[in-house]
Amino acid sequence: MAPEFPSLEWMQALQTKINHDEHYAEVAKNWEGDVLIIVDPQGKVKEQQNFYFGLWHGKCTSVSMNVDLTTSKPGFILRAPFDNYNAILTGKLDPMAAMMTNKLHVKGSMAYMMRNVPTVLDFVRCAKEVTGENI
Repeated sequence: MAPEFPSLEWMQALQTKINHDEHYAEVAKNWEGDVLIIVDPQGKVKEQQNFYFGLWHGKCTSVSMNVDLTTSKPGFILRAPFDNYNAILTGKLDPMAAMMTNKLHVKGSMAYMMRNVPTVLDFVRCAKEVTGENI
């Protein structure tokens, strides 16, 4: 059974998926930038949660949950309420459309992200596959 999003188990499963997915490794071979995913309270999520992914050249080098936001310096911060992540992970909301309509707030170099759309979309694919129907 797939781990429930959001949870430490989900985060660890995504790390394993990324590190064993040949397509992601190829698409993201030039990616350099840690990602912090902030899930704001909504629905079943009662308090803010955050997930830190160390992403480097097609691998996930580290993961941390609920890191200190005052000392964490990720290359990218993605922030949205739970329902918006739910919509992205179930395919009801396109991740790029979510960014362009501010349903998913992004901090970091949008130019870099736009030059690396295939990497961004493949990260989302991996997250969807790990999540399955368990959201």
